[in-house]
Amino acid sequence: FFIMLLIIFLLELTVVILFFVYTDKIDKYAQQDLKKGLHLYGTDGNIGLTNAWSIIQTDFRCCGVSNYTDWFEVYNTTRVPDSCCLEFSENCGLHSPGTWWKAPCYETVKIWLQENLLAVGIFGLCTAMVQV
Repeated sequence: FFIMLLIIFLLELTVVILFFVYTDKIDKYAQQDLKKGLHLYGTDGNIGLTNAWSIIQTDFRCCGVSNYTDWFEVYNTTRVPDSCCLEFSENCGLHSPGTWWKAPCYETVKIWLQENLLAVGIFGLCTAMVQV
């Protein structure tokens, strides 16, 4: 049992080290996957993803992965979801870019995670200590 726990602990440690070594590549792939995921927004069977994007864009006051133009590819026109609007109203995403959040969601959430890294680190250490 101890050997199994030790192997799991070493694998977790390896994953953490690899995460910090390959942060740039992880960033690039994450952004690509998120942009692909935008195309599922509002589609049948993807209510969770749709709600997640709406909540993130509303709470973090951001729009799109890199910027609001990411949504132009999804809709094939110059519009964004209503959750990107500075002041929410029905079909506000059809108005001009001056009424939309300009901040990119990926960077905004990434900065928030970095600011709260201490809490994430403490959680990870507590998990590791329980295993030991």
